[in-house]
Amino acid sequence: MSNELIISATQDGCRIALLKDKTLVEFHNEEEGTKFTVGDIYLGTVKKVVQGLNAAFIDVGYDKDAFLHYLDLGPQFSSLQKFTKLVRAKKINGGKLDKFTPEADIDKHGKITQQLSKNQLIPVQIVKEPISTKGPRLSCELSLAGRYLVLVPFSNAVSVSKKITSSEERKRLLRLIQSIKPPNFGVIIRTVAENKEVAELDRDLRSMVTTWEEGMTRLVNAQPREKIIGELDKTSSLLRDMLNESFDNIQVDDKKIYDDVKTYIHTIAPDKEKIVKLYNGKAKIFEHFGIERQIKSAFGQTVSLRAGGYLIIEHTEALHVIDVNSGNKSNREENQETTALSVNMEAAKEIARQLRLRDMGGIIVVDFIDMKNPENKKLIFKIMKDEMQDDKAKSTVLPLSKFGLMQITRERVRPQMNIATKEVCPTCNGTGKITASILVSDLIEKNIEHLLVKQNEKDLVLALHPYLFAYFTNGFISERMRWYLKYKRWVKMVKDTSMGITEYKFLNKEGEEIQLTS
Repeated sequence: MSNELIISATQDGCRIALLKDKTLVEFHNEEEGTKFTVGDIYLGTVKKVVQGLNAAFIDVGYDKDAFLHYLDLGPQFSSLQKFTKLVRAKKINGGKLDKFTPEADIDKHGKITQQLSKNQLIPVQIVKEPISTKGPRLSCELSLAGRYLVLVPFSNAVSVSKKITSSEERKRLLRLIQSIKPPNFGVIIRTVAENKEVAELDRDLRSMVTTWEEGMTRLVNAQPREKIIGELDKTSSLLRDMLNESFDNIQVDDKKIYDDVKTYIHTIAPDKEKIVKLYNGKAKIFEHFGIERQIKSAFGQTVSLRAGGYLIIEHTEALHVIDVNSGNKSNREENQETTALSVNMEAAKEIARQLRLRDMGGIIVVDFIDMKNPENKKLIFKIMKDEMQDDKAKSTVLPLSKFGLMQITRERVRPQMNIATKEVCPTCNGTGKITASILVSDLIEKNIEHLLVKQNEKDLVLALHPYLFAYFTNGFISERMRWYLKYKRWVKMVKDTSMGITEYKFLNKEGEEIQLTS
C-alpha cells in the first residue's frame, strides 16, 4: 500500500491531501494565521466561574469564552498554578522542573470554586477547536506531542500505548524512558515508538523539553490571551503523526513549503528526506494527481459507490445521518440478501473513508440496507470496525440494531470539513438570467487582443475549463493557431476542472492572475 502526501500552496495557506493507493483519504485546508489549533497553549483569564456546571469560562482571545470543566483541570492543577506564579514572579528561570516541589493532587470530586476565581491567569491547552456556535474546549492537563512520545509536565508516570502488545517490548520501553526522562515530567509512549532505538527516542524527548522550556520563558512576560506554546502547522503535525516506512512520496508545488518540509523531515527522520520532491509539472498539482476530481465527487450530498450503489449524507446540528442505497446494483445479484450484503460491504468501507475525509464527529447513524441473516450483520459490523482502525480520532462502533441501523460516535475536536460541490451557474451567477454562452469565445479573444497588443504581455497563460480548452485547441487550424497567426504570439493554455464551464482567467509569466477590467 502506497502513502502519498500532496501539498498545494494557496494565496493564504496550503491544501494538503493524503492518498492511499491513489485514493483520497484525508484532506486539510490550512490557512495562515489560523488560531486555536488543538494542542496550542494560551495564557487564559478566568471570566466566569459557574458552580452549577462545575466549570469556568476562560478568555483566550476568541469571540466566545472557552469552556473549562473541573475534570479537565487535571490532578496536577495545584502544581501548575504554583509553577505559573513562580515563573511569572521570576523565582524560577526556564521550564526545568528538577528543583520544583510538586503540590498534592487535587480532589477529583472537588468543586471548581475551590480552584478558580474571577480574573485569575492560568495556562490552558486547546483540546477542541471552536465548532459552530461553541468556543474552544480547554484543559489544564498540559501535554506536548512528539513523534514517538508525549511529554506531560508535573507528572512522573510513564505509560505505554495499548497497541504495543509485546510484553518484552513494553518492559524495554518503560525501562528506557524512565532512565532518560527529566524529573517531574511524565511520558506517554506512542505506538510508533515500538522497536525504536534509544537515540531516536532521546532526540524526540529533548526536542519536546526544549519546546516546553522556550514556552515557559515566554510565560514570564506573556500578556493575557497570548499563545505560549504553538502546535505545529498542519503539514508538520501530519508528518509527525503519520510518517512511517509505508510513506513513499511527498510532492510539494511551492519552494518555501518544500524547504520547510525537507528541514522538518531532516529533523525527525533523516532517512526519509529523499521522498520529498518539488513538483514542477505544467498542470496544477491537484489536477495532475486527480485530487480535484476526487474532492468534487467525495464531498457532495450523494456519494456513488463503484459497484452501483450510493450513499446519501445529511448533516444536522445534533448528528449525521447516512443512508445506504442499492441503486442499479439490484439488477445484477441473485437475490435480495446477496444484493444487500454486497452493497453494505462496499458502503461500510466508503463510510469509514468519508468520516475521516470530512472529519465528521459526534453521533453518526448509518441506515444500511436490511439484511435477515445474522452472520451478514456481524460481517458488516466487523468490516466497519476494521476500516476504522487507521483513523486517528477515537471512535466507538455499535453492532447493527434490529432496524438495520448502526450507531457510531467519533471524536470531534475541530470543525467538520465542508466543501461546496454544487456550483453557482457560471453564466448567470445565480440570477437565473444568462447571456448567450457562444459569446464567451468572443470575450476571450477580445481580452487576448487587449493583453497582447495593448499591454504587450509576454508568455501569456490562459486557464479554463476542459470543455473550453477542447474548443480552442481542436483541429489542425485551431482557434489558438489562428490567434498565433494573427498576433504572432503563442498563448499557452491549461485545463482547470475546478472552474465553471464558461469561466476563464489569464496569468502572467510569474503565474499571477491578470485582473481584467470589464
